[in-house]
Amino acid sequence: MSKYAGEQVLVVPRALFDSIGSFQGIRSHGVEAAIARLLDPENHLFMDRDAAERDPSYKQLIPYCVIRCGTAVLNYTRGKSGGEERLHALRSVGVGGHITPIDTGMGRTGPDAYHAAVERELPAELVFDIAHTNRIVALLNDDSNEVGRVHLGVIHLIDVQSTQLSAREDALANLSFNELIELKGPLFGTLEGWSQHVIQDLENL
Repeated sequence: MSKYAGEQVLVVPRALFDSIGSFQGIRSHGVEAAIARLLDPENHLFMDRDAAERDPSYKQLIPYCVIRCGTAVLNYTRGKSGGEERLHALRSVGVGGHITPIDTGMGRTGPDAYHAAVERELPAELVFDIAHTNRIVALLNDDSNEVGRVHLGVIHLIDVQSTQLSAREDALANLSFNELIELKGPLFGTLEGWSQHVIQDLENL
């Protein structure tokens, strides 16, 4: 039985992404208008995750939260208990996950359901009881591999004043803050593809 059996995730049609203006890598211009269309509930449906992972005619929307303290960026190694086995043992600078039917509780749809997912995922994965800001700064797409072809990242930049964070799940192993120059240098080759795109462009977001 698949590890995703019974799991449903929110997707948008690939055709919608193409109509907005498909791209490879990071897109930081026109994000507000693009997000408005991506979060329009008229464009949403839930699919079995097994099917969604194999069907590039849909994109799974993924909040990808990058946590920064000054010039240092939170990063971790994806543990075996994480949901995406194709990314295990790679380093990531993104925290977040899929939007699921639970996020539509109390009649939430569209942007309300999306932001409920962000508010659910962050405290579920991190001990995160510190003041912070949270803003959407870019979209992230990578059609060069099988994981990227079925996902679309929404990059949130979260600025914190303290590095006193810890992981609640062993899926986030070896949690640390590293300077951007380290992540661009000796650690770059250990990063998953999405994180490499983010680190290359982070100073411009």
